[in-house]
Amino acid sequence: MTPETLETLQAARAARRPVALLTRLPDGAQRLHPDEALPPALAEAAEAALRDDRAGPVTAEGESWFIQPQTPPPRLIVVGAVHVAQALVPMAAAVGLAVTVVDPRRAFATEERFAGDVTLVDDWPDDALLALRPDLRTAIVTLTHDPKLDDPALDVALKSEAFYIGALGSRRTHAKRVARLTELGHGEEAISRIRAPVGLDIGAVTAPEIALSVIAQVVAARRGKLA
Repeated sequence: MTPETLETLQAARAARRPVALLTRLPDGAQRLHPDEALPPALAEAAEAALRDDRAGPVTAEGESWFIQPQTPPPRLIVVGAVHVAQALVPMAAAVGLAVTVVDPRRAFATEERFAGDVTLVDDWPDDALLALRPDLRTAIVTLTHDPKLDDPALDVALKSEAFYIGALGSRRTHAKRVARLTELGHGEEAISRIRAPVGLDIGAVTAPEIALSVIAQVVAARRGKLA
């Protein structure tokens, strides 16, 4: 690997920018996607590797390559250290998501309530999300049911590239939320990105059931299976 390629990979990792490293077999020549121009078939294969997080060999235009995605870990940002969040965090960690729980109410966001692999942030939600810089590998879920906390988070989320945005609440609650977000300047297309009521419709009632429906919807969105 050349010093230039290594430097580019390190910079991409620091910026949480997904890139694919392509190694030509058997001479070992290397290319980066999307940083370098590639033949269409090879670029398509590299894009698929990034999308699926899957390394493997490919033959394009008579040449054999090995494609290795270099992607930051997918993550879930949960706004609201509520009961649903307590059930959601271990499920998210189990499917490979790095989880951050944001809640300025310090009595809620405590290590006693959230054991295990989770980052707790007690900043105001919009400040926290701005600092976390949601990207294409970030899912965001708001669970507080409090417009003072959920709305600022959604305002930032809708301006980001997050692959999933979900918000807890009934259809009636969401209609009011839509009106508020519209007043903040968000258009219909942007607001339609919000999955609300959050989660797949499995008839969930309890906090663990709601958490299950949410994580299933996040996984479906990540895998491109969400209608």
